[in-house]
Amino acid sequence: MMSQLPSPPTPFADATVNASIRNVAIIAHVDHGKTTLVDSLFRQSGVYRDNESVTERAMDSHDLERERGITILAKNTAVFYQDTKINILDTPGHADFSGEVERVLTMVDGALLVVDAVEGPMPQTRFVLRKALSLGLNILVVVNKMDRPAADPSRAVDRVLDLFIELGADEDQLHFPVVYACGLQGTASLTPDLSTFEDLSPLFQAMLTHVPPPPGEQNRPLQIQVSTLDYNDYLGRIVIGRIHRGTINVGQTVSLVRRDGSVGQHRVSKLFGFHGLKRLEVESASAGDIVAVAGLPDAQIGETLTATDTPEPRPMITIEEPTLKMTFSVNNSPLAGREGQFVTSRQLKDRLWREAKTNVSLRVEDGPTTECFIVSGRGELHLTILIETMRREGYEFQVSKPEVLTQTLNGEVHEPFEELVLDVPEEVAGTCIERLSRRKAELQNMQAEGGRTLITFKAPSRGLLGFRSEFIRLTRGQGMMTHSFSGYMPWVGEVGTMRNGALIAHEPGEATAYAIKGLEDRGVFFIDPKTTVYRGMVVGEHSRQQDLVINVCKAKKLTNMRSAGAEVLDGLDKPVELTLEFGLDFIGPDELMEVTPKNIRLRKENLNIK
Repeated sequence: MMSQLPSPPTPFADATVNASIRNVAIIAHVDHGKTTLVDSLFRQSGVYRDNESVTERAMDSHDLERERGITILAKNTAVFYQDTKINILDTPGHADFSGEVERVLTMVDGALLVVDAVEGPMPQTRFVLRKALSLGLNILVVVNKMDRPAADPSRAVDRVLDLFIELGADEDQLHFPVVYACGLQGTASLTPDLSTFEDLSPLFQAMLTHVPPPPGEQNRPLQIQVSTLDYNDYLGRIVIGRIHRGTINVGQTVSLVRRDGSVGQHRVSKLFGFHGLKRLEVESASAGDIVAVAGLPDAQIGETLTATDTPEPRPMITIEEPTLKMTFSVNNSPLAGREGQFVTSRQLKDRLWREAKTNVSLRVEDGPTTECFIVSGRGELHLTILIETMRREGYEFQVSKPEVLTQTLNGEVHEPFEELVLDVPEEVAGTCIERLSRRKAELQNMQAEGGRTLITFKAPSRGLLGFRSEFIRLTRGQGMMTHSFSGYMPWVGEVGTMRNGALIAHEPGEATAYAIKGLEDRGVFFIDPKTTVYRGMVVGEHSRQQDLVINVCKAKKLTNMRSAGAEVLDGLDKPVELTLEFGLDFIGPDELMEVTPKNIRLRKENLNIK
């Protein structure tokens, strides 16, 4: 294993490369610190002025990214080091956002693989690394979080090497350089000795040394592949991509080669380069750089901008197909239209089709009726982020339980499988294995260390639907669960789940503390007193397997001694918090989740309960 980096490279004299640019992607499992590491690169490269306030996790600009602490959208920025422009692309760590990762990796020549010094590579590290290796990218391994008390860098590097071998890396890729870093503190070194950590200069130098400069065929006809789309109220659609060859100028007329082979011509109205978090308007840019181009109102991801006299397209970006689907439909509950701004089928359809144009991993189809649409995505998180984004925008709708998408290969039905890793307290490991075996999960590996057990499974995607909430209960919130798409395997038959029945409201009205208190022995509730309910609404989880219809609106009769319900409120159990993730996990095939900007409700599809 290479532990020392060679001396800095000599200036590139080859005219076919652009020696003053490096294009680098940062890939990692979620929560291994790549976005925090980018923050430190910003600080030490002069992106911020001395008097400028610095935002933590600056690349996570989306509200949901900040709240959840994850990267959802791939974003590009640029820093300068020793007269070299380093275009840095921050990628999502979740496999659910694989479309973002796959597009970004086509724009770069190398990648920083960030791994936690304690955890080492995790399931979703495997996913993004496989993509990078298949593209032949130069990989620079960054062992991050070296300041953690249980850091074991040598073990982390050994596990990375094992992963490279497992993914079929070639001989050159196996000799990857290693930089040790503390992203939060903004320090790095070529050795794991913390006393040698001073700043991020070793990491900057490693990027210049090990990431090759991009091809710079400036004299050949223009070719830019659209990798990302953005929108501006004044400029309209903005396309972002890497200039693979040639030069582009403001005012230039370019051809757009579309997916169907047709060619249209457009004029470049604005051209932007990147520096830090800002887009800077430029007059021209040449091969090797990453730019944003305005003036192409109908450009789509994967299409190619070319010179007008030589419209030669690049190969289309191939994105892995969705694995889950669900139905989005107009809200038709008794409370419909009270809380949302956009409630009609036309508004819902327009929003979903608009999302499908920029979210390449998403598929939208018309449903069996004019009021419902089939939406397919890469996983529960992928679809949940879309639902949460829409409800914050003012949309009101309802969704069905996710279903897996199957494929027929050689006359046999195949279903998506995932690699599942559980990190649980040792005493509940056996229970977790037993519950997952009912869901057709196959145990792959198990390691016990320090009172905790790390268990790896191969499980069908449909077997994991609804397991997260069960897992939280099994481990009392002390377990960690991660999974990533592995591939399609033959259908494994019926999957056994353990969900109890639902508590269903019998009549419309306002829930009372008196009624809820009297029914607490029947199960756990999702609602508080004074919550407005309707007939057929799911208000809790029954303690038994079958559904139970109850009256949660029953009021205590007034007496001269005390007011109704006054003494009941203090003794009520706290209801289960009804989140989007919990709701999608909980609902059954005959149930729906009602989503509005203010509330999340569960209901039976057929409200005429008996």
